[in-house]
Amino acid sequence: MFQKHFFISFCLLVIGLKTVAQQTLPVPRNVEESYRNKTRSADGKPGKNYWQNTASYTVDVDFDPATRYLNGTVDIVYFNNSPDTLTETLFKLYPNLYKKGSPRSSPIDPEDLSDGVQIEKMMINGKPIDIAQLEIEATNMAVTIEPLAPNKSIKFVINYAYILNKGSHIRTGEVEPGAAFIAYFFPRIAVYDDIDGWNENPYIGLQEFYNDFCSFKVNITVPKNYIVWATGILRNCGEVFNQQYCERIQQAEQTDKITDIIDSDDLLKGNITANNPKNTWRFQADNITDFAFAISDHYVWQASSPVVDSTTGRRTRVDVVFNPAHKDYFEVIDFAVTTIKTMSFTFPAWPFPYPHETVFDGLDQMEYPMMANDNPLDNRDATIELTDHEIFHTMFPFYMGINETKHAWMDEGWATIGEWLISSIIDSTIVDHYGVRPYEKHAGNDDDLPIITPTTLLNDNADFVNSYPKPAFGYLFIKDMLGDELFTKALHYYIRTWQGKHPIPYDFFNCINTGSGKNLNWFWKRWFFDDGVPDLAITAVRKKKNTFTATVASIGTKPVPIDLTVYFKDGGTQKIHRSIGVWEKNNSTVPVTFTTDKSIQKIVLGSNFVPDVNKDNNVYYLK
Repeated sequence: MFQKHFFISFCLLVIGLKTVAQQTLPVPRNVEESYRNKTRSADGKPGKNYWQNTASYTVDVDFDPATRYLNGTVDIVYFNNSPDTLTETLFKLYPNLYKKGSPRSSPIDPEDLSDGVQIEKMMINGKPIDIAQLEIEATNMAVTIEPLAPNKSIKFVINYAYILNKGSHIRTGEVEPGAAFIAYFFPRIAVYDDIDGWNENPYIGLQEFYNDFCSFKVNITVPKNYIVWATGILRNCGEVFNQQYCERIQQAEQTDKITDIIDSDDLLKGNITANNPKNTWRFQADNITDFAFAISDHYVWQASSPVVDSTTGRRTRVDVVFNPAHKDYFEVIDFAVTTIKTMSFTFPAWPFPYPHETVFDGLDQMEYPMMANDNPLDNRDATIELTDHEIFHTMFPFYMGINETKHAWMDEGWATIGEWLISSIIDSTIVDHYGVRPYEKHAGNDDDLPIITPTTLLNDNADFVNSYPKPAFGYLFIKDMLGDELFTKALHYYIRTWQGKHPIPYDFFNCINTGSGKNLNWFWKRWFFDDGVPDLAITAVRKKKNTFTATVASIGTKPVPIDLTVYFKDGGTQKIHRSIGVWEKNNSTVPVTFTTDKSIQKIVLGSNFVPDVNKDNNVYYLK
């Protein structure tokens, strides 16, 4: 009996493996090499030899808001966990986007052109080096070092300075007199990974970032009356605030109620910060990918701390910091709290991972670990969509260490689907079409490249569509096909497997396959790798008694859900839905059958989140 069952099981396994083998994705050579080296594996898990480098940063900066002059010292201990001996270290000098002669994706105000980051002194393992010999090319700085063997560390101490940009606010800069959002403000070591080695992609203002998970101790000195909000936890509240404000912060951390930590009356009275010419604010954050801070001497501060983990009762403090003249911002605290609660319990249903999230009234629409730089908006719906989009980035790319410079869709696509789903929870009247129409207009054009195309090779429409709506559709359609329970299970498998690491596209595809127990390569290949357009049509409707069969044809090759709305002559409607699963066999038509005793006027194909390049064939009138 055992032998018979074993034989049957073995045959089923072979058949199953053969079926899986028939569904494969094209894999580039550098990814194949990672499989051979066992740093990654075909089931989506990190291989037994997976590694990633890390560093500890101690940063001391002094910022003068009047002159926008920032000078600092960064002390870095870098750990080489790779199997390679390194003979150079590549640094990123992101403020050099504003350096004269640096390449950039869009023009900036000539008044913001500068000499870039000035490296005043550098020491390596306690020995000074000749800074004149540094190889600085725009935002990259290569530093030759004594060979750094595997499992060894190296220490850098760098003194530097630069002028923060006043206009041309690209993710960082002065917001208005007395307020600034300051990011990318220290020399940091680029990622060295198992796929590409050093991340040499220059920052030109379009593609975003890729950083290792590191620890940070950051000390920020600013004049009296300036308050600092930052990534991480403030470690010296009593030294920089007068006591009542520390008490308000503590109160806000223990309740769902909205606490006015600083209101307009407080600003009029003054006496908020310690009465020193300058105050040094000390923050600490561990196992994060980046650090940013913001300052103001005239912003109000609202806070609330919703529970984000029902098992432990852990809370996240949500801060909204803004100019009270911007009336739209008074609702942002509600939008932000709902976003974080929804992320924690509904989608992706993962407890918000950080102790606080600060939404700062700035001049951009950009995310950072525990921080968001969000411009004020006149439109309430747009304010909601901006708030939830930027906060959703907490999971991707920060909790998951995604290479945004190369695969922007691995985080922007998630923020887009998060925006689509959460915005309507915040306000049920919102139908967020972000990116839907642009994709329909762009699909099939000569610059409509596959999503898998590296972001560094994309510009303009191709960059936007491939980073935002196209991957978001992919996630949404898989979620629809698997159902919420199985999709969440698969997504959680991916998150658990790669949190705090550096997943690449194949790790994502393989994790969702493994986590769901389904081979979804048929969809991954057609949606993320292949050319083609989404285009459905109703080609026929047959009636047999009270049973109708509508034939839906896939004229394009991109698999999308089928949504039919049946309009009855009495004014009623009936909706019929089929997931992308109906196209798994690469069939060109699908019969959709339904039963009704009512007289039908017409059948309309399509819905808000199903792109279709030609809607002329989406309506079928019955005689």
